[in-house]
Parts: sequence; C-alpha cells; structure tokens
Amino acid sequence: MTTKPRTVAVILAGGIGVRVGLGIPKQLIKIAGKAIVEHTVEIMNASPYIDEVMIVMNAGAIHELDSLLDSERFPKLSRIIPGGATRNDSTQAALAVLGDDAETKVLFHDAVRPFVDDRILRDCVDALDDYDAVDTAIASADTIIEVDSASHITAIPERSQLRRGQTPQAFRLGTIKRAYELAGEDRSFHATDDCGVVFTYLPDVPIFVVDGTAQNMKVTEPIDVHIADKLFQLQSESLSAETEDLPDLSDKVLVVFGGSYGIGRSIVELARECGARVHEFSRSTTQTDVRSRGLVKRALKDVFEAEGRIDAVVLTAGMLQMGALTDTKIRDVETTIETNFLAPVIVSRAAHKYLTATQGQVLLFTSSSYTRGRANYGVYSASKAAVVNLTQALAEEWTASGVRINCINPQRTRTPMRSSAFGTEPVSSLLEPEHVAEVSLRVLASSMTGQVVTVRVERAVAAAARARLTGADTPTR
Repeated sequence: MTTKPRTVAVILAGGIGVRVGLGIPKQLIKIAGKAIVEHTVEIMNASPYIDEVMIVMNAGAIHELDSLLDSERFPKLSRIIPGGATRNDSTQAALAVLGDDAETKVLFHDAVRPFVDDRILRDCVDALDDYDAVDTAIASADTIIEVDSASHITAIPERSQLRRGQTPQAFRLGTIKRAYELAGEDRSFHATDDCGVVFTYLPDVPIFVVDGTAQNMKVTEPIDVHIADKLFQLQSESLSAETEDLPDLSDKVLVVFGGSYGIGRSIVELARECGARVHEFSRSTTQTDVRSRGLVKRALKDVFEAEGRIDAVVLTAGMLQMGALTDTKIRDVETTIETNFLAPVIVSRAAHKYLTATQGQVLLFTSSSYTRGRANYGVYSASKAAVVNLTQALAEEWTASGVRINCINPQRTRTPMRSSAFGTEPVSSLLEPEHVAEVSLRVLASSMTGQVVTVRVERAVAAAARARLTGADTPTR
C-alpha cells in the first residue's frame, strides 16, 4: 500500500518591509484586525490540502509571532524558525528542518500574500503528483520591456508568452534540496525565488505552472496595504449574499442598544428566533440614552448580573437631521455627533470587559455616506466615517484580548429614521430591516474582526428572487 506523502506549507516571513515604509516588518502590518502573516496562516491551517504549516520569520521580530503557536487555533502550525538574510537563506533554513523524506510535498508561500485560495493550493499539490517543481503565475496585462543600463529598450518580449510569478512555489523535497546543494557549490549563485534555483541548477527538471489569481497579490508597497484592506472588505461582503440557514445562537447573550424600532428591532426579533437571550435597551423602552456613560454601564452591568455573561453588544442607535450646516443649530450638531459617534465610543469602551471573558464581539453601524460626505447631512456622514475608523482601530487594539469588533454598512434601508429624513421612496430601492438583521447575525457568528460589511440592495433583491425560484421561504418578519 502506497503511503500518501506529507504536504508542508512553508510561510516565508523573513522580510523587513523597507518599501512599505511603516517602520515594522510588512508581514506584521495589521489589516482587518490581524497581522498579514496571521491571515496567511489561517488559510494554510484551514486548507484540507495542507498537513503541516511552518513559518520562517525575520529573526529580529520572531517573538512577535509567539501567540500563533496555539494548538487549538492553529493545530497544523508546528514551528516558527528564524530566517536568513535573503529569501534563499530562509528557504534553506526551512529545508534544514524538513527531514529526509524526498517525496514530501513542500509549498513555499510569501507571508505577505494573504489572499491565496484553496483552488491554487489544490492545483499546486495535485501537480506534484506528476512534476517535481511547480510555480504559480498569472498572465501579464502589461507589455514588458527589457532595458539596458542607460534605460534604453533592448527588447519587447511577446506578451502572450509572459507570466507574472506568484507563490506558492511547490516542490518534491528531494528536488529542491538537490537544487540548493548544487547552488551551494556555485560561488556566483544568485536567484530571486526557489523555482529560479531549480531552473538554473536542475535544467532537466520541468517546472509546471498553475494559474494564480489577481487577488493573490503581494503586499510590498504602501498602496498595497490599502488595496489589501479593501479586498478583505470585499470578501466580507459575501455574507450579505448568503441564503443558507441563519446561525444557531442558542445560549448566546446579546445586548442591543437602539432595539426598539428599525434595524435594531429586527435584530432583536431575529436573534431570539435563532435561540439567543436578547436584552434590548433604548430611550423609548428603558429610558437608556446611549450618550450617557452611566446609563450604558448600568445596562450592561444589569445584564451581566442576570445572565452571568455577555456574548455580543450591538449598537444600532443613530440620528439623521437634514439641513445645511450653516442653518443647523449648534446643539443639533452636537447631538448628532454625540449619538452617531460618541455613543459608539461609550458602548464599545463599556462592553470590552464583559466581552473579554467570552471572546465576544461589538457590532456597530455606519452608513453608505461614510465614503463621501453628502450635502445637507455632512455631520452625519462625517460621524459615520469616524465609526468606521473606530472599528478598524479597536480591532487592532483588542487583538490581545480576543474581543472582535465589526461594522455593518447597510445601503438605503426602509426605517423610520430614513422615512423621516427623505420621505416616501420606491420600495424596490430600499433594503428591508430584516435583511440587514440577517447579515448582522451572520457577522456576529463569524470570526472576523475590523471589517466593514456592506449590505447591498441589489444583493438583497437577488437573494429574494432566488428564494422564490427555489421555493424557499421568504422572510416575512
């Protein structure tokens, strides 16, 4: 009986991040509440095609990853070892500890490519059944030119034959070890990646190329950090298109501030249907003003004393007043800021100590106007943009405590607040509060943090149409 070879993913995290310019190794930059390398480890650990994961880390910052050696969270992560001065040195450091089984499948992957997907991993692992070396690449959308030392064009290769290299690069262990042994005998040895070593020193070994993806980008330049952040946001938006069963919230304790009407009320009702024990607070039902630190702290304390735990705290309360800034009373401006931004600060701060014990989550709400200030409600837009920044900042601050925080960005939603501000609008152009509530509960049941999850009108309409076509029940709450 043939034994299936072991598959090891080696995450190369030896860079120091000079080009990214943020003063820390680029693999430690936090996006969506986690270091980039942490996102990459999560993907490898969760993949059914990977048996073991190891990290080769910048020796000067290796202690920064101690928290990842958690057998419960990352059972496949076996070790973190110091890297060398170059990428090739880091690869050789990994080869030195990978054992002597020549048939072992090894995938070398850049720590700062956190968007590699399971299809790429599967293709690399499967290709090693027929090849000893595999690369990942995508077609070039740009014309590539060759230049000399004087910056004159010397050649323009045919673009159809060119590819842009990515990672993983995958090998049979015996092959990559042999290539490096031969390279070690060459005093002029230089290569920018591992396939280059095989290509140069084992020219008879064919290197198969699997298709990468444009999303499998490498975070190298400052702009890449912003692009990566947006990609994580786009990934989280998929929650708004899901149609499967809602999460089981049995034995979970939720606190909802602003739960007397609109989206808040829908969250309260739906969470109870999903089995949660929900405590609702608002000015109209419990005289709880979310701008008051004392009232917020008292509400949370009362829930904790009654339940013994709090798993999630949701704040949907908001205030939207229309009118030009110069025509708005300063007290109304202050009230808008206090309700839309100060209240999230107060609630998040007060909730943290309770959520630390349960590794729970704060869920805030922004508005689609946060991306661009809108005339006649600029203070509202500005305060909602501040909520997004608060969410992203607290996701980083709370990493050690395990408390998550996310933000829902519903597009136009049929709520009393919107009707009061904008009057009657076509029903087909608005989200139903129930749909926003469904997405909110999925976010509460997820492991994500620091994300702005957009709920789109178009996706809600499409989901409802699919439900009708398949005979599924359409929510009537």
